[in-house]
Parts: sequence; C-alpha cells; structure tokens
Amino acid sequence: MARFAVRVDISHLPGVADPQGATVERALPALGYANVSELKISKSIRLVVDADSPDAARAQVAEMCERILANPVIEAYEISLSELAVS
Repeated sequence: MARFAVRVDISHLPGVADPQGATVERALPALGYANVSELKISKSIRLVVDADSPDAARAQVAEMCERILANPVIEAYEISLSELAVS
C-alpha cells in the first residue's frame, strides 16, 4: 500500500457562465488593472489517498469527483498525484 498526495483542480466547462469570475473581472479596471481579460475562478482540492497503485488512487479520486467533489454537468476536473515517501 502506498500513500499519494492528490490535487484536484475543478473549473467550469467551456460555455458555462462563471459569475464570480465575471464580477472580479469587471472590478479590476477600477483598481488599475485594465489589461486583464478572460478571468476564471476555479477551485483546488488537496487530499491524501492510500492505494495499491497510482492507477488505483487516480480511479478512486475520479469516482469521488463524479459523485461529490465536482458537478460533471457544468465542471471539468484534472487530477494530479504524487507518491509520498514512506516515513
């Protein structure tokens, strides 16, 4: 059994409105940042998974994303993982 540090980055699918990102983008020119466009707000989730292999860890996290961590109807997710050293 190995331990894997996992990061899940979740963002809106193309074509899905991002009202939080649009609000921040509209506010930036008033703060002197008129050169910013296409701002998107996303979320990042970090966790540790004990699994037999990287593939098993990735599969478990993907299932978690489909069931609770992300809304697959409007969000895409990307999973990154690295094996933790045994101490």
